[in-house]
This record gives sequence, C-alpha cells and structure tokens, in this order.
Amino acid sequence: MFGLSTGTMVFIAVLAVLLFGEKLPEVSRKVGKWFIDFKREVGSLQNELRSAMDAADSPQTSTAKAAKYEAPEDREEATAPKFEPPPST
Repeated sequence: MFGLSTGTMVFIAVLAVLLFGEKLPEVSRKVGKWFIDFKREVGSLQNELRSAMDAADSPQTSTAKAAKYEAPEDREEATAPKFEPPPST
C-alpha cells in the first residue's frame, strides 16, 4: 500500500497510537471524512473538465471555428515555378 513496507506501516501505527491514544478513532474518522470529501471534489473537477473538453470537441463548435478561419474564395492559388533543366550544349 503506497509503496510502504510492513515495518514502516507498523511504525506509523505505533506512532499514531502514541500521539493520539484514546482519540485515535475520532481522528481516523475525521481523516476518513476528509479523504472522502477530497475524492468527491476531485471527481467533480474531473467531470467538469471532461464536459468542457466534450463541449469543445462538439461538431457545432468545431464547425463554427472552421467557418471563422476559412480562406476567401477570391484569393489566388499559390503556384511554384516549373523546373526546366538547363539547355544542353
């Protein structure tokens, strides 16, 4: 879990018991609620970003952008000069 070894997890558990003692269940509940709220907020942010990206990729938006940057029809087409080999002597 989180790349921690068993010894490290035991050390953290012993440290938590020493620091919080009888308040450990209350502290762990608060941490759990904070973690759940954090995950909920991250999920809602991801949903907002996905919906914004979907709206940006919708056909209506891309068609409007394409029409905005469309080249005028009366413009001359660019041409390159033809290659002519040098005359042989």
